[in-house]
Amino acid sequence: MQWTVHGERQIYTNPWVNLCLVDVEQPDGARWEYHVVRLRHLAVTVVVNDRREVLMMWRHRFVTDSWAWELPMGLVEADESPAEAAAREVLEETGWQPEAVKPLVYAEPANGITDSQHHIFRADGANYVGPPTEKNESDRIEWIPIDQIRGMIDRREVISSGSLVGLLYLLMDEAGR
Repeated sequence: MQWTVHGERQIYTNPWVNLCLVDVEQPDGARWEYHVVRLRHLAVTVVVNDRREVLMMWRHRFVTDSWAWELPMGLVEADESPAEAAAREVLEETGWQPEAVKPLVYAEPANGITDSQHHIFRADGANYVGPPTEKNESDRIEWIPIDQIRGMIDRREVISSGSLVGLLYLLMDEAGR
């Protein structure tokens, strides 16, 4: 059953997030204003090397006051494609230049409240260029063996949805080989 949208108005906006009230009508005829968070789209990259390791960053997220491993990721800028953003973010956050990125999976992690799109890519290989230019992104950057990823997820050492979706898809892909 599809809801009908009658209109939308922004109640807060900045370069990162827009909070909107959307005038919606449900299939049963009920009509009300629904809060929607409009976000810029995200590019995530699973970089795998020839030793079957994944490039990951250990970082703190102040919003949830949590530490966890994450894949390189960041917002897609207005003048770039998701693939360009994916490669740029890997280089900025880790100092590794990924080889060609190719689409791995697409996700909308919370599409009941936000329109955020997660474009997740895979790069098979990367070349070290130098220290990351983004100094505030992570405490450690490491290559993690693929066979350790499942245990890390089970121990809640990987919790961000972009990282989880990319890594779980990678594990499914690896299992099918």
